[in-house]
Amino acid sequence: MTAADREALVRRLIADVWNGAREATAHEVIAPDCPGLGGSGPDGVLAWHQERRVSFPDLRYKVVDLIVAGDRAAVHWRAAGTQMGQFGPVAPTGTVVSYSGATFLRFDAEGRIADVWSVNELFQLLQQLGVEMLPPA
Repeated sequence: MTAADREALVRRLIADVWNGAREATAHEVIAPDCPGLGGSGPDGVLAWHQERRVSFPDLRYKVVDLIVAGDRAAVHWRAAGTQMGQFGPVAPTGTVVSYSGATFLRFDAEGRIADVWSVNELFQLLQQLGVEMLPPA
């Protein structure tokens, strides 16, 4: 698998799975033992994104920058959506939010995504929803 193939696979993950919730694509590109926030494998990745879409039904991710090196990839992304459902303790606000993050991926020998690790601007997202963060007394 070439770097161009891996880049195309990451872009497909974001377009088809993160944005499109396409189960068939998730099962094709994600290894069965890939750890994730919603559980392992394709079903875990889908579960996490389905839960996020309950809060932000129109949430869409856009690739800002993508780097592939060997069996690893790093993608800087931007997401935007309208909070129409409960998000943790935050009741629906109807607020449009926009935030950034970075996701780091590792590919297995079969060319599937074997590991995913993400960081994002959750604090910024919560501020946009009107959550007031106070330091402990």
